[in-house]
Amino acid sequence: MKTILLSGAISMIVALLGTRPTINVLRKRKLGQQIRDDGPQAHLGKSGTPTMGGIVIIIASLLGYAAGHWLTGDPMTASGILVLFLMTGLGFVGFLDDFIKLFMRRSLGLRSGAKLLGQALVGAIFAVLALHFPDGYDLTPASAHLSFLADFGISLGAILFVIWVIIMVTATSNGVNLTDGLDGLASGASIMVLAAYVIIGNWQLRNDCTTALAPNCYDVRDPLDAAVVAAVVMGACFGFLWWNAPPAKIFMGDTGSLALGGALAGLAIVTRTDLLLLLLGGLFVIITMSVVIQVGSYKLRRKRVFKMAPLQHHFELVGWAETTIVVRFWLIAAMFVALGLGIFYVGWFPK
Repeated sequence: MKTILLSGAISMIVALLGTRPTINVLRKRKLGQQIRDDGPQAHLGKSGTPTMGGIVIIIASLLGYAAGHWLTGDPMTASGILVLFLMTGLGFVGFLDDFIKLFMRRSLGLRSGAKLLGQALVGAIFAVLALHFPDGYDLTPASAHLSFLADFGISLGAILFVIWVIIMVTATSNGVNLTDGLDGLASGASIMVLAAYVIIGNWQLRNDCTTALAPNCYDVRDPLDAAVVAAVVMGACFGFLWWNAPPAKIFMGDTGSLALGGALAGLAIVTRTDLLLLLLGGLFVIITMSVVIQVGSYKLRRKRVFKMAPLQHHFELVGWAETTIVVRFWLIAAMFVALGLGIFYVGWFPK
């Protein structure tokens, strides 16, 4: 518990204090967000706002994790390092996307195929490595099973597992990316899901099969370190949200949104809660589905269901204030997290 609190606090302080000078550097170099003309007109006033703030989230998370372990003497684990690798790798893909937008003046950034390839490559490396590094109980950071509250069913095998992880990683990172359209929306919603994983990691540690066999114990390699990773990323998001709250002084960009999606997917995999993430991240699912429905409807019927997708922009065009949308979507995110945690907790009780 000490490592969780200390690592999270360090990460938050680094992000809180580090974002201000980052904003100044980005402004001097005129690395501001380009706003598309076909979006909500209210967003045109945000043109030039510094972006790529996700760099701060990643650096703060890595420093918080390393410093917390160094100060407490707790060893770093394969699970924690791999999740941070996934987060950083996807953050690098997002950085390339932001770099192209800013320096090559191409508003759409990386081509969709190149972006997807980068996400898939990082996800595949993570998946392969996560099936290695067994501990003394022969537990690896990930298992080749599907999971909800724990592993279930037969093993997928290495190849199908890698494909499953790629699907999870790309879906989650793109879901957070689509949600990052209003000031503070993605960072606030991510904080809630990350808080859930701090709780889940703690609960799994207290009911670990390697220390106390029980009917509903958890076969998870590093539950404590999963909670530490969730805490450092959550702390970094807290510090960043201070500057990203409406009206935002800085945007996280694809650098941050892809990184956060990677962290969430990685935490779900190492805690054996793959499918539970669909509930915990229910807001991301809804927003992603709004895009799928919009595109599908237009291609099939040449008609749009929403005024604009993703969903948050539909409500902007309906007339809702940006802060109203953000707060209401945060409430929706909180309800999904509460539902997911409730199911996780109830599922622990012996039948």
